[in-house]
Amino acid sequence: MAWCGILGTDLHEYMDGPIFVPPAGHPHPISGEEAPVTLGHEFSGTVAALGKGVTGPEVGERVVVEPYIIGDDVEAKPGVSHQLSPDMNFIGLGGRGGGLAERIVAERRWVHPVGDIPLDQAPLIEPLSVAHHAFTPSDAESGDVALVGDAGPIGLLTAAICKAEGPTVVISELSQARKDKAPATGVADHVLDPSEVDVAEKVRELTGGRGADVGFGCSGVDAVLDTLLDAVRPSAVVVNVSVWGHRPSVDMHKLVMKEIDLRCTISYANDHKATIELVQQGRIDLEPFITGRIPLDDPVEGGFGQLINHNQDHVKIPVHP
Repeated sequence: MAWCGILGTDLHEYMDGPIFVPPAGHPHPISGEEAPVTLGHEFSGTVAALGKGVTGPEVGERVVVEPYIIGDDVEAKPGVSHQLSPDMNFIGLGGRGGGLAERIVAERRWVHPVGDIPLDQAPLIEPLSVAHHAFTPSDAESGDVALVGDAGPIGLLTAAICKAEGPTVVISELSQARKDKAPATGVADHVLDPSEVDVAEKVRELTGGRGADVGFGCSGVDAVLDTLLDAVRPSAVVVNVSVWGHRPSVDMHKLVMKEIDLRCTISYANDHKATIELVQQGRIDLEPFITGRIPLDDPVEGGFGQLINHNQDHVKIPVHP
């Protein structure tokens, strides 16, 4: 292991879990493991050894791992939604080590070489793949206008994918610190504060009265989803990227009257390779998203504590195991 990021999922497990972590006495049906487990499912490292019959990557090569725990009978190839398979879980949540361990064993199919991407930046490939997986079904293309609801880590990375693929990016965000992060990371053409402007009206102003071509919901907040439905043009696509902690209130009348196509995505499926290529081509710069680096002996105060109590000031704080 080289570096491991701390995700929102990890924070939920730390504060409210177990959620994805199998409770003690209830082992996961695939991994066979139960709490306590080692956390961490966005991580980078180098290959220490290869199992018998395994070909590539080579020992010493820099890699990231698509951290799935999925049944051996489930294929992982284009066109297969393996992220939706029964009992799916993640390394670092369902067992099998975790990014905060010194070493793990991973199946070859989940291991992706990253070339010259710095290892402290490479853990961001995992959440960036979540964003890539959300962008793909949006049908957005160069010249479109994309409205991203929320400038948290996934919102900013979704905006980064949009910028790399060509759409003009508008971000809606209340927090001043997060509003500052959006232009600082280079992923936003416009940042709107819903406490200061009518976001939907401003988007129509920016688009000649038409509205955004696509919206991305990255917050799990009712008001954000409602704003997206107001701000997109008729027959637009709205992609929900959030995992909701409550049953949301959705204005179905807006969906119907504008024929909005509401789509949902979870995790990723065959997105890592394309995401790595975007970074290697220089179309996405990961360094601005890193707001701190800490050693393994400081994960609680320097990592979890900062991301819980000062989350508006941070995007990613990788830990060095």
